Amino acid sequence: MTERDGGLSPEQPLIDHLVELRGRLIRSFAVVLVLFLGLVPFANRLYAWLAEPLVARLPEGTQMVAIDVVTPFFTPIKLAFFTAVFVTVPFLLYQAWAFVAPGLYRRERRFALPLLVSAIALFYLGCAFAYFIVLPLLFAFLTGVTPEGVSMMTDISRYLDFVLVLFLVFGVCFEVPVAVVILALLGVVTVDQLKQARPYVIVGAFVVAAVATPPDVLSQILLAVPMCLLYELGIIAARMLAGRDVPAAGPADAGR
Repeated sequence: MTERDGGLSPEQPLIDHLVELRGRLIRSFAVVLVLFLGLVPFANRLYAWLAEPLVARLPEGTQMVAIDVVTPFFTPIKLAFFTAVFVTVPFLLYQAWAFVAPGLYRRERRFALPLLVSAIALFYLGCAFAYFIVLPLLFAFLTGVTPEGVSMMTDISRYLDFVLVLFLVFGVCFEVPVAVVILALLGVVTVDQLKQARPYVIVGAFVVAAVATPPDVLSQILLAVPMCLLYELGIIAARMLAGRDVPAAGPADAGR
């Protein structure tokens, strides 16, 4: 008897795992589909909400445009689909967790679940930061530097693609504390090494921000500074866990 599943059940054959995986994939797809169909009637409202940071800062007499014939229909539908996926991320990750958790040992589950929850929360926090802080400041800057005689009339499809990429960039970059804690738990780095790496992390954060954000100083600073602060948060969390019984890596797991 092992620590897996609390020592209550033997290992399942491969076919049982495949059947369970299929069931969880079907449930995940069904939830996303149902939510997507429920959001379709509100797709235009969703797009109006998403476009608010830009529309509110467009010069008087200008508006967003739709270049392609079918763009006014497909762009809000595309947003409804991505919104359905975005909202159901916790459920989708729970299905993944429920599938792999029985194969983990107790001490592995003790750290894996809090890290998973933290990763979800930080991703949502990064997206919220991008929408409520970055986009308004970015569009205020861009509309302010538009040359005279040029009308800023953004295509609705390109705007959606731009915002989705920005959400993804900020959501992923806000995972820095989770990445730091995982590296510390695996024994790849120590807390002292994390502290010594601060100057390199700061430079790396600004390099990542320069590559991943629009080519303006404002958005680069708004990404790099939070990444540096989140790195410090990761160091604090790693220090708190330093003295605890963490999962060993490699051959040391043989005695689990």
